[in-house]
Amino acid sequence: MSLNRSAATTCVTLYLGMLFPVVANAIAIERIPELKKFVDFMVVKHGMERTEIERVLKRARIRKDIVSAVKRPAERDPWYKYRRNFVSNKHAGNGVLFWKKHRTILDRAYRIYGVPPEIVVAILGIETRYGKSTGKYPVIDALVTLGLKSPQRKAFFMRELEQFFLLSREEGLDPLAMTGSYAGAMGVPQFISSSYRRYAVDFDGDNRRDLLANKADIIGSVANYFYQHGWKQGDRIISPVSIGRSMLSVKEHDMVPSYTVAQLKKQGVVLTEKLSDNRKVSLIKLQMESGVAYNLGFYNFYVITRYNHNIRYAMAVYELSQLVRKRYYETN
Repeated sequence: MSLNRSAATTCVTLYLGMLFPVVANAIAIERIPELKKFVDFMVVKHGMERTEIERVLKRARIRKDIVSAVKRPAERDPWYKYRRNFVSNKHAGNGVLFWKKHRTILDRAYRIYGVPPEIVVAILGIETRYGKSTGKYPVIDALVTLGLKSPQRKAFFMRELEQFFLLSREEGLDPLAMTGSYAGAMGVPQFISSSYRRYAVDFDGDNRRDLLANKADIIGSVANYFYQHGWKQGDRIISPVSIGRSMLSVKEHDMVPSYTVAQLKKQGVVLTEKLSDNRKVSLIKLQMESGVAYNLGFYNFYVITRYNHNIRYAMAVYELSQLVRKRYYETN
């Protein structure tokens, strides 16, 4: 926003923005071959009512702001700046409050899935501030827009649109009432439709999988997501190391644990704890305010990146989880 724009002009602009959202025209299915084909597919493959699918699709809007959001370059902040958004005493304090309030559920999820409470708490804090910010975009708008207009992932979002209709039918959701991220992620844990169908669990036995408001289902589903991706109960996540010399032959941002400890030691990695030479790890490089920091990532670190394929995200989850855990036990 221009600094010399008057307050009155700003107010008028905001008011007009509310009256005329950043969207294109309403959907005309008969003019869009991809949607005509989609309707036929849903009727034939899944036995859904044609009139119901068309009713929902006709209410969708192709939103220019969603297309713009997808086209924005990926966030490039160095780790030390990225970290400030998520790892702080305030965020840890909110995490402790959430943990104390839902201790029984978190403990049961740990017993069943082996995922520590602090990891689940950190995920929910980073994703939506424990449900305070779950996204403003109608999911149907996001998926239709990106299924038709995504620069590179149209097929993916059309599959998610299919999954969204199936999810709505299975869980009794109103597809026109669901809101989420610009990419169609929903609820407190921000599951996309396919993940919701595959990993969400009914953790309180009420015959519903509610990731919008039911804290038992929310906590159980995040724990199940990690469990299904191979979380190893009681295992390490990271281990700090230092570098003794140049490591020209090692990929420093490979999320998959593809090196043995012995291989990295030969390349100049200096351990800070005793590890088996045969242990598989990745090497994580993080930009600090002065210099860089290196860590070994174990398989559980890789599992965190399955929730969001971003090393900085996974590191933020880890660091916030450790701060939450420390504060929790200090106050108990």
